[in-house]
Amino acid sequence: MFHFFTKKKAACTPGIVLATQNGEVLPLSEMPDPVFADGTLGDGMCILPFDGKVRAPVDGKVAAVTETGHAFGMVTEDGAEFLIHIGVDTVEMKGRGFKPCVKAGQSVKAGDLLCEADLDLIRESGFQSHTAILITNCDDFIVEETCSGTVRAGKDQLYRFRRK
Repeated sequence: MFHFFTKKKAACTPGIVLATQNGEVLPLSEMPDPVFADGTLGDGMCILPFDGKVRAPVDGKVAAVTETGHAFGMVTEDGAEFLIHIGVDTVEMKGRGFKPCVKAGQSVKAGDLLCEADLDLIRESGFQSHTAILITNCDDFIVEETCSGTVRAGKDQLYRFRRK
């Protein structure tokens, strides 16, 4: 059976970003929120998730966990700053449906569980469940999209990044 390199299990190596959730990969421009779609908050990709287990995309330190549990900041050893944002306008859910599994200051490995999100509740509440996985200090890094189609959380490569 022939496999594309984007579907092979990716190693947890610097510069590799793994899928945060099982789901369909979409370019950031298809995120149903213009602030994400136009790159205002950073560069990266998004996932239309099939399930609510949200995993760390890289090895690093959890820099921030929002009070509402819908977004996480991470920093890698080489200084890349990540934002993992679950859903669109889900801050309005005031934490309902989000169960963070990490705390700020905690070190994590790519694939570790960050959060459990109730996708049904998100959708029933009238919100989109797309998850953005961004490098927010994109002036310092170049993002190279390497994947399309369906991905497995913590296993498939989502994109690569390197310092400019």
